[in-house]
Order: sequence, then structure tokens, then C-alpha cells
Amino acid sequence: MFRPTRVALALTTLALLQACGGSDPAFNTLSGDAPLVIGHRGASGLLPEHTLEAYRKAIEQNADFIEPDLVLTQDGVMIARHEPMLDGTTDVAAKFPASRQTTRNVDGVPTTAYFASDFTLAEIKTLRAVQARAGRDTSFNGLYAIPTLDEVIALAKAEGNKRGRTVGIYPEIKHSVFHATEAGFGAHVFEDKLLATLHVAYGNTGSAPVFIQSFEVANLQYLNTKTNIKLVQLIDADDVKDDGSMSLVAPYHKPYDFVVNNDARSFADLLKPSGLDFIKTYADAVGPWKPYLLKTVKDGVDRNGDGVVTINDRRVDGSTGVIEAAHERGLMVHTWTFRDDASGYGFKDPKAEMAAYIKLGVDGVFTDFPATGVAAVAASH
Repeated sequence: MFRPTRVALALTTLALLQACGGSDPAFNTLSGDAPLVIGHRGASGLLPEHTLEAYRKAIEQNADFIEPDLVLTQDGVMIARHEPMLDGTTDVAAKFPASRQTTRNVDGVPTTAYFASDFTLAEIKTLRAVQARAGRDTSFNGLYAIPTLDEVIALAKAEGNKRGRTVGIYPEIKHSVFHATEAGFGAHVFEDKLLATLHVAYGNTGSAPVFIQSFEVANLQYLNTKTNIKLVQLIDADDVKDDGSMSLVAPYHKPYDFVVNNDARSFADLLKPSGLDFIKTYADAVGPWKPYLLKTVKDGVDRNGDGVVTINDRRVDGSTGVIEAAHERGLMVHTWTFRDDASGYGFKDPKAEMAAYIKLGVDGVFTDFPATGVAAVAASH
């Protein structure tokens, strides 16, 4: 399906500027516009993730988009949770007996847990969110409910209207193969539900303030035949090796539908020229984990002088060329996840880390701390 997105419009604008002798764009993004700041699970560094309160905080901090990861309840309602398992992000174990746990295959891994697909929405609404990451503020545990996608959309629109600006949403379809098979919903039921909701809320248009993302491929290919809304292929890995290359260990080595279909390609293969050509056939953007874009090396040097060698001290070698190759193909690049309190490969200062990626030309950054992302973009102008 041909989908005239803002990418095509941006490229046309750039061509006209160049033809008219226009100045260089302010940013190295595909369009030349400022990169998007995406509130990763809301302002999840401050409040329990995937709650209306965390999303509202991200909007208050001027995030351009908020990100609801989506799973299905037993009665087929889309709710915002990072995984189909409820254990780590809610108080489900305190409210339901262990007999409600089941063992299911999640991306090839047998997992015993409380699964959202075994609970009705009414049951889910009795739960409250808890902080998922160790070391973060737990004082808000037990206060906030689990929102539906409809509630997230209503919040984004209401808060945007209040502030006189557009607040986009960036839903992720979590584990399509799981939902189709293990959870028993059937092929494309999840995708069809999502599109039915989004098309009513935003229309079937590439100009909608919406990106749909997934680590799987077949679901995005299916969506590409059904919608003009922008699609994003996520790229995962297990870890970063000392030399800066990517570690690819199951289940983070390839899209799970590739595993099921015996496709030999890895996530890393999808960022090679042939892989980017492939992604271009069905998506508008690629969303790699950030070490795919900026090579850093563990060489044992204490660069920040704090007496301890950590990932913050890795030597920064520079661009891997992925951003440039993606842009050559008209693909935007949105990368993840920037955290003030963790994961600063080669950087102790999270604002400086994001600024480095912005300088490389990323089109969007996912961050648990949107205020830091907004500051990084402002400082990079």
C-alpha cells in the first residue's frame, strides 16, 4: 500500500529548499525538524509506568508523544501494560490467588505468571500499578489504575486541547504471536482491534499523530495493507559486547515470528542495507536499541573519574552508519531508551547522551524522563 507520510512531505520540502538555495536544516533528522521526544511508558522514571498519571506527567513535561504498550484482556480489551504478564507492574498477587496463574509460551520461553488474557477488564480495573524498576520511587505504588487504550487516547486529546498543541500516541503491539496462539485470540484479531480504534479516533491517514510499533514483522506487514498510519519496526538485542558489537541471544536475537517461520535473519540483519530495504517495503521508520546506532567500547578506562569503571565510561567511537543508511531510504529512526538513572552507554550525563544521538540525526528519542529529552533537544538547536 502506498502511504504518503510526513516523511515524503518532508523530503519534498527539503528538495524545494535546496533548489531555492535554502539554508541547511536545523537538525540532522530526515525532515530537518526537531526530533520527537517520546514519553517511554509515560514519565515512567517518576511514576508507575503505563498509568494515566504517568502519561499526564509526560505531557506536562512537553513530550511530543506518549507510548502505550498494549496487551489484551480476556474479554478482548486493549490495556496499557508492558507485557502480557501482570506480576511485575501491578499488585495482582495481593488481590488474586496463585491459582489464577498459568504457564504459557512467551516468545519461546515457558512463563508462569498472571496473564492479562486470563482476566476480564472488570478484574483488571481492581488492580493498581506499582513501580517496575528497582531504585525508583515506590511511594505511588497502589494508587493508580490500569488504563485502556481508549482512556489513553482520551487523555492525550484532552491534555493536548488544554495546552493548544497536538499530543501524539505511539502504541506498541506486544507479542502478536502470543496473542494469536497462546492467548487464543486468533490471527490479526489484535491488529484489527487496534486499527478499528485508531481509525475512529484519528482517521486512516499518515498525517495522524500516531505511530504503531512492533518487534515482530508479520503484524506490521499486515497492518501496512490495512492502514495509512505510520508503522515502526523495532530492533532488539540482548546486550552490547565489550568491542561494541551486539549480543544476540534468544529471545532477543530475532523477531519471534521469524523464529516461528524459520526465517534465518536476525535483528542485526534487518539493519544491514538489504534489511533496511526490506523494512522500507512496509514501514515508515525503524526503532533500534540505541547501541545499534552509536558504537561504544569497554576498554577499562575511568573516563568520568569517579573511581569506578561502568558502562558510563565506555569509549564513544561514533556512528555505526545505521542512521545514515536508514535516512537514505526515507526511513525515520527512533531510538530507545534514555534514562536519567541507568543505561548511559559512554555517558554519565543523560542530557549529553541524548544530545549526542540528536547530533547523529535520530528522528525521535524514547525516554523515561521526558523533561531531560526536551532539554536535550533545546540545547541541540
